[in-house]
Amino acid sequence: MMKRKDKPQSLKGANSALLRAMIWCACWLVVVAGIGVQASAAQSATEPVAAQTEELEAVVTTSVGEFRFEFFPDKAPKHVEQFIRLAQEGYYDGSAFHRAVKNGVILGGDPLLKDAATPRNLWGSGGLNLLAGEISDLKHERGVVTTVRIPDKPDSDGAQFLICVAPQPGIDGKYSAFGRVNEGLEVVEKISQQPLDANGLLSEPVRIVKVAIEPKKQEPFLNATPEEMRRVVTLNTTLGTIKVQMEPEWAPENVRNFLKLVATGWYNGTEFHRIAKGFVVQGGTGYTRSSGPKHAADRWVRSVKAELRADVKHVRGVVSMAHGDDPDSATTSFFMMLGESKELDNQYSAFARVVEGIEVLDAFEQEEVEGEKPKRWLEIVEASID
Repeated sequence: MMKRKDKPQSLKGANSALLRAMIWCACWLVVVAGIGVQASAAQSATEPVAAQTEELEAVVTTSVGEFRFEFFPDKAPKHVEQFIRLAQEGYYDGSAFHRAVKNGVILGGDPLLKDAATPRNLWGSGGLNLLAGEISDLKHERGVVTTVRIPDKPDSDGAQFLICVAPQPGIDGKYSAFGRVNEGLEVVEKISQQPLDANGLLSEPVRIVKVAIEPKKQEPFLNATPEEMRRVVTLNTTLGTIKVQMEPEWAPENVRNFLKLVATGWYNGTEFHRIAKGFVVQGGTGYTRSSGPKHAADRWVRSVKAELRADVKHVRGVVSMAHGDDPDSATTSFFMMLGESKELDNQYSAFARVVEGIEVLDAFEQEEVEGEKPKRWLEIVEASID
């Protein structure tokens, strides 16, 4: 868990000054030393792109892990086209992330960093002044990818890019944002947390091994019909196997959400953290996952609107989505009924029922607990769709 002292940083005060210094340092070297790749905005705009950019995403493999980001061609089409073209040409391969603000931003993409012998005072001075700016209403929120430009010089955007680890409202409307990290944001955070020198340079650059352009991952079951979602899910648990029949006529969007999480392996290794005997057994939270809280399918985790039905009863074996005070706040946590509870009817979204393995529910009830917390680790070993 992130410690309070390491909370995400917005670039205000000292951090804002550091970002300005970071960009000024890079650009001053370009202006004074004349270092950088020069190209006109018109040339960049006419480069062909092999596929529709909205269906593509960048896969950035670094020396500390991999992350992906999607593009916003409707906000900055020329910048998206340039990034895709350069990535396909191998422009970024072997370069590095060289500057950061801890838990704030990271900056990379300078081709000069391909040469390990490049002096530190030149880091960040390459690949600028390439095309005109495309300022939009896209806010520099967490995960947003934007282009570095020369301050006070319009239309001087380059190939270097900056990724926001925390929201940066101070640069909204000033820089050309063109993408957003949709997977692996923890890797971006890790890069921002690498040791820095007094000038904000990484003590050791984080290498960009490769930037690949791939078709965007498709969310499972996104457009599935109710009939296509009438599936059986097998939950292999610490205490045995349970088969659960999806009931899309009860709660189609909650079924869709559950099947998506099962199909991506999101539930594998998550804990059954609550046993209220005679009431429910509950699990399905990412922070309990034995392999760590982050998962590639986190990009598709979002709140699901409640689908409440008075005629669907919360009796033994019914499976329902957990939520907070807001009925529309359900995301991943679910519970299986160990007994009838009329007070849950029309209050929680029941979406499935146990059709095999009801005796496993009996086994859960036999477990020792402290309050409602099991005394030993009980998990979903694997969830799969039959």
